[in-house]
Amino acid sequence: MKKSDFHYELPPELIAQAPLPERSASRLLVVPPAPAPLQDRSFRDLTELLQPGDLLVFNDTRVIPARLFGQKSTGGRVEILIERLLGGSEARAQLGVSKSPKPGARIALDAGGEAEVLGRDGEFYRLRFHVPESLEHWLLHAGRLPLPPYIQREPGHDDDERYQTVFAREVGAVAAPTAGLHFDEALLERLRGRGIEFGHVTLHVGAGTFQPVRAEHLDQHVMHSEWLNVGAGLIEQIRRTRAAGGRVIAVGTTVVRALESATRHEGGQSGEGELQPFAGETRLFILPGYRIRSVDGLITNFHLPESTLLMLVSAFAGKERMFAAYAHAIAERYRFFSYGDAMLLWPTAAT
Repeated sequence: MKKSDFHYELPPELIAQAPLPERSASRLLVVPPAPAPLQDRSFRDLTELLQPGDLLVFNDTRVIPARLFGQKSTGGRVEILIERLLGGSEARAQLGVSKSPKPGARIALDAGGEAEVLGRDGEFYRLRFHVPESLEHWLLHAGRLPLPPYIQREPGHDDDERYQTVFAREVGAVAAPTAGLHFDEALLERLRGRGIEFGHVTLHVGAGTFQPVRAEHLDQHVMHSEWLNVGAGLIEQIRRTRAAGGRVIAVGTTVVRALESATRHEGGQSGEGELQPFAGETRLFILPGYRIRSVDGLITNFHLPESTLLMLVSAFAGKERMFAAYAHAIAERYRFFSYGDAMLLWPTAAT
């Protein structure tokens, strides 16, 4: 299977550059298994599309203000994108520099303090920050929100709220789990009133989510690592839901990746073993041929051409069906990517 198998042409004007005034005002493309027709709906129609007893699983990660700027002692400018907090005053980060700094180099930060280069691991650097308070709290006022690279503007005050989900609580992501951005408190309350239950996983979305797939042959692609936690309470919720005939609906590809990683942790192979509590790293790469069993439905945004996320949704709903849905969305002028519209996917019959 090749990267180019997942290419499509997207008019640039369909890339959403800002959120809508209201979170739940997005459009929703419902994609049932073929040959059932696609449905153009509103995101608020979820209250009609889901059933009492269904379980929505959210990713409760919270985006950190992970973008910083500074200057090397030689005078060169540096952009820092923190990929992961490592505890204490250390972090793993990507550096935008003209010449790679060596271990021991110090970067004077525009916001005050210094970042010391400890070493390098591939494209990432390990940094120690010399700042007057804990790194996590310091970033809240010193860092800038790292909007995705396809949003061609600087972040504003509105993004501080709108690029977080309303249920974000576990600090550690550098990108939002964007399917969750469509939910506001009013919609959540209506869903609760309909008898739909909520559960949570944590998967800290890393900067690797924006890295392009460089290998043409996908069996040569090395997936980026992300940290996740699937707790025992959620496992019990899923078991109760399934036992009662309800459906498990993932809100976002990160939830699918977390649950499938927890399942593989137990069984070792796709679809084997029971879903078990799991906290740790995952490099799970899901593409067509992989059988997703942990969820019965998926709410997701539209994904970049040739991305691992497009490959994941193609594994769930079928590649041919997925590309037909994308062609429909382009023709109907849906808004794409992080601040764009959403889809509700049901699995291909083969799954």
